[in-house]
Amino acid sequence: MKIGVFYGSTTGVTQEAAETIAEKLGADVKNVAEAEASDFDGYDVLVLGSSTWGLGDLQDDWADFLPKVASSNLSGKKIALFACGDQVGYSDTFGDAIAEIHDQLASSGAAFIGAWPADGYEGTGRALKDGKFVGLMLDDNNQSDQTADRISGWVDQIKGEMA
Repeated sequence: MKIGVFYGSTTGVTQEAAETIAEKLGADVKNVAEAEASDFDGYDVLVLGSSTWGLGDLQDDWADFLPKVASSNLSGKKIALFACGDQVGYSDTFGDAIAEIHDQLASSGAAFIGAWPADGYEGTGRALKDGKFVGLMLDDNNQSDQTADRISGWVDQIKGEMA
């Protein structure tokens, strides 16, 4: 199974998380600023990560890249999402970037994996659906001490969901 981790990062936090996730999964890692929509074709599993900016906006590189892949047929692929954000300063829009990615790829034919429990978080936002986040939520501003454990737990979870 071929896995590609695609990320958009402005300050480097999301890039660091993407590289850690890719290493744990034995996956390729690509910055969406340098990617083409056709890059998705070579992967069975897509792990997509973005930071959330402003009041729930996608990271700039994702804002440019997502329209290129939103109309793609991703049938047979699995998608896992992760986000970096600030659940205290922006609790109402925490992780909204991956909610946007999720919503725009919902009709792509791909199956989403990696929903993450909301326990231990203060923020909600659009990424919270049916009591779980649509993917892994990381908050290096307020809970950096939990990032490594959250990544490890989530990677273990999605490995089981990839089968």
